[in-house]
Amino acid sequence: MAAIVSATTNLSPFSAFSMVAPLVFVVGLSMAKEALEDSRRFVQDMNVNHGKVGVHKEDGVFSPTQWMKIQVGDIVKVEKDQFFPADLLLLSSSYEDGICYVETMNLDGETNLKVKRALEVTLPLEDDEAFKQFNATIKCEDPNPSLYTFVGNLQYDRQVYPLDPSQILLRDSKLRNTAYVYGVAVFTGHDSKVMQNSTKSPSKRSRIELQMDKVIYLLFTVLLAISFVSSIGFAVYAKFELPRWWYLQPMNKVNNLVDPQKPELSGLLHLVTALILYGYLIPISLYVSIEVVKVLQALFINQDISMYDDESGTPAQARTSNLNEELGQIDTILSDKTGTLTCNQMDFLKCSISGTAYGMRASDVELAAAKQMAEEVGGHDPESPRPEDENDFGASEIEVESVVTSKDYSKPAIKGFSFEDDRLKSGNWMKEPNADVILLFFRILSVCHSAIPELNEATGNFNYEAESPDEGAFLVAAREFGFEFCKRTQSSIVVRERYPSFQEPIERKYKVLNLLDFTSKRKRMSVIVRDESGQILLFCKGADSIIFDRLAKNGRRFEEAMTKHLNDYGEAGLRTLVLAYKKLDEAEYSAWNEEFAKAKSTIGGDRDAMLEKVSDVMEQDLILVGATAVEDKLQKGVPQCIDKLAQAGLKIWVLTGDKMETAINIGYACSLLRQGMKQICITTTNADSVAQDSKQAMKENILKQITNASQMIKLEKDPHAAFALIIDGKTLAYALENDMKHQFLSLAVNCASVICCRVSPKQKALVTRLVKEGTGKITLGIGDGANDVGMIQEADIGVGISGAEGMQAVMASDFSIAQFRYLERLLVVHGHWCYKRIAQMICYFFYKNICFGLTLFYFEAFAGFSGQSVYDDSYMMLFNVILTSLPVIALGVFEQDVPSDVCLKFPALYQQGPKNLFFDWYRILGWLGNDRTYDEPFHMDTTYSYLGKHCYLVHSSLDIRQDSTDLF
Repeated sequence: MAAIVSATTNLSPFSAFSMVAPLVFVVGLSMAKEALEDSRRFVQDMNVNHGKVGVHKEDGVFSPTQWMKIQVGDIVKVEKDQFFPADLLLLSSSYEDGICYVETMNLDGETNLKVKRALEVTLPLEDDEAFKQFNATIKCEDPNPSLYTFVGNLQYDRQVYPLDPSQILLRDSKLRNTAYVYGVAVFTGHDSKVMQNSTKSPSKRSRIELQMDKVIYLLFTVLLAISFVSSIGFAVYAKFELPRWWYLQPMNKVNNLVDPQKPELSGLLHLVTALILYGYLIPISLYVSIEVVKVLQALFINQDISMYDDESGTPAQARTSNLNEELGQIDTILSDKTGTLTCNQMDFLKCSISGTAYGMRASDVELAAAKQMAEEVGGHDPESPRPEDENDFGASEIEVESVVTSKDYSKPAIKGFSFEDDRLKSGNWMKEPNADVILLFFRILSVCHSAIPELNEATGNFNYEAESPDEGAFLVAAREFGFEFCKRTQSSIVVRERYPSFQEPIERKYKVLNLLDFTSKRKRMSVIVRDESGQILLFCKGADSIIFDRLAKNGRRFEEAMTKHLNDYGEAGLRTLVLAYKKLDEAEYSAWNEEFAKAKSTIGGDRDAMLEKVSDVMEQDLILVGATAVEDKLQKGVPQCIDKLAQAGLKIWVLTGDKMETAINIGYACSLLRQGMKQICITTTNADSVAQDSKQAMKENILKQITNASQMIKLEKDPHAAFALIIDGKTLAYALENDMKHQFLSLAVNCASVICCRVSPKQKALVTRLVKEGTGKITLGIGDGANDVGMIQEADIGVGISGAEGMQAVMASDFSIAQFRYLERLLVVHGHWCYKRIAQMICYFFYKNICFGLTLFYFEAFAGFSGQSVYDDSYMMLFNVILTSLPVIALGVFEQDVPSDVCLKFPALYQQGPKNLFFDWYRILGWLGNDRTYDEPFHMDTTYSYLGKHCYLVHSSLDIRQDSTDLF
């Protein structure tokens, strides 16, 4: 607008070029950056769209066809290590039983291979010629973003066959370990599930940027104010003084710009002149400069060798540069546990079989508790006799013989297997009195799963591609116990069993009849198999609360003893699952299988509910066999990192799906909970088993607990007392309701640590939102799995950890690191630096612009508000864009108030950010007010040095007098 005014009128004090050039430069720089990024995306899109794959044309001929030309119904042939060009229904593969292996890293970030299985009816379609006469119809659901569901039917040879996700090959997943597959395109282009999931991440802006907008509004107010002052001043001068300044009067007598007869109109027109003249108060290049600075800051984060993980070869990565300064203003960290604080590398450590506990190695949590207990008794000498109750860690009653220190056994050389108990190893289990139950236990471990075996030719052992690290640990344990899972087909599992002779393994084949998959809602999985004797068996594993509710009356023989063992394992920080089974007769199974097949063939929203109902019928009247306990070890440096973050004044919340006992003990092991810290536990009974009127009483009871705890904190006389809040998922569901969430938050923010147990992914996101919106302070969510995505996206800053659960959390995050311990440096060093750099850079930018702009105003007052600029057009044009840009950018990129080692040594320095000491209104107004210290003397000194010592206005005329001192 200013450029148009400059080009078409004489109201502007500057030329049109000088007005347009800086704007063109700034906008052009942003456009060039966007164009570069768009061109890269365009090239990537073209590479994908022009990729070729074999498509059946006619007479059994497959011709190379571009991805963009594939249509629904086309039969496609995909070869090994190629990506699928569309969502395909698997028809057959290079394997006789129609299975194939798929890598879905691009979809969900998971690195483990998935098994897909074709329907038996399409297995004969094994080569190109077989498709000459192939004709079938598919009826399926509409396109949707759900990666894990698919409902449809295949009509072929006058028969209807139900389809499920195990037959679907999703676009952008890769074919692995399979020579080729044939499939028919079901969804293509934007209808494919990966494209349906292509939604933008939530837009996030830093608090400093939001506050910077307010400062710019303030500068607009100042601009309008001084423009009005200039307009009024010019109107006054035009009316009273201009008639006597004959040498300043325009040649054109009808010029309304300077008309003593119409001062109001002249003043109004001069307002436009003043707005253009003082427009340099508004820093148009500020946003571009900040963007450049943030990109360079992100490069420093990415290149920090101290946050590079040698084991995985993974550096830290700033996935967005918009939030660098927010890293230095975090108030609360909300963290997942499994895979975030722990390694997510599961080791089979202990087990309970038929009421007998096995496993002598101590967990990290037990060792940490022993160390803390030793410190409490004043450094007890480990060589001296220990008191009888030294292994009683608080509420835990772990038997003395089950706890040994790491000195007793060397670190296991077998990944996933830390078990140490000679009673079960090397076939000794066959001598145990409960050998028949132990046999069932080992068979459930080796058969009840969905893993894929891969022979390691170097070692001769099988490695397993499992859906979870827990499942992989179970298979490794089964192998070490003598039950090696070695082959899977679509309809069978082969296990190499060292039974009845440990020295002579025998391959036994189990025909797989049905697989009832694990889901987070079901919390269990089952497999129905027929053994070589013809007996039909159901093997089941799941959470203790789920399995115990499904036991038969005669299947609870070991329940009491096993419950005690499970509690002990939980207090030792171990993850537990319960194993059970039952025998089925032919009639019972056949009747159930008909209902199951009917539910699978259903199309519509009721399909999942029907499958759930039918599966639940089968998974009843189970017989308890045993329980597993696997250890997820703490990541290196986690306790030290949490301690440093606590010293930095950060509040840490851990949101985990573990039991309360497990979470508490993990909290002690990682220094989240410390000796002397007062614990507040809020819990209640199972909310699902009470009537509606009792739920109101339960809510009142929870509210009473919260109120009492808040009162206890208020009455605490010790100013250094620290509190920890522990709450379970069922209680949390009530605490997050509208009528209670503010009281819960008020209690939680007064605690140094908060642990939420048994929480769902949705609850993680809801807790994060409550903290963010309820406190108004900056939150950070950190996790490593798909169940953490909601929390990561809900937090002001999301940090993803690249771990065993895949890359989905990383893909949803703003920053990614390989290990939790790197969070300390990311926040305490880079966060502190970035916050202070950006804050000072913005203040510096405003300072120089105001200092520059006000000199124009002072000169205007000196020059009778005539609309003249004291600076040349070219200088005005280059001031922000060129002359003063590098010092400001250098400050924003390289400024270090203290070195990194000082930041780490004194983490309390971090509190400058959360308290916003460098960009509060006091500091901002201080910078703006400081302009007056420099711009007035600068203007007066420059003016008087130019005009001489005797320069003044004499009433009605401008008289420049000189004595012996002339200009220069």
